[in-house]
Amino acid sequence: MLKFTLQNIMKFLVCLVLMTAFIGCSSTPKRESTGQYVDDSVITTKVKTAIFNESTLKTLQINVKTFKGVVQLSGFVDSPQAVAKAGEVAKNVNNVVSVENDLIVK
Repeated sequence: MLKFTLQNIMKFLVCLVLMTAFIGCSSTPKRESTGQYVDDSVITTKVKTAIFNESTLKTLQINVKTFKGVVQLSGFVDSPQAVAKAGEVAKNVNNVVSVENDLIVK
């Protein structure tokens, strides 16, 4: 038989609080964990830097967003070659899982 002592109740409450904390920090298909958000911010910065360092691309016209390692490029460029080059530059950045290249030639 289970005894309801203060010690058992406290153990149960501590376990409940810990489980809630771990579940709250975990990721879901549509939401990132805190660690993933930080990792994606680093990836976004690295991709923007790589695009900025590529002399053939205009950085102000290319937007970069990252979600769970998937980089999305959007905006406008001057040629199909610039679309391909931006995608190639983004793919070569460390920790990029894949690239969704939504750039549009104007």
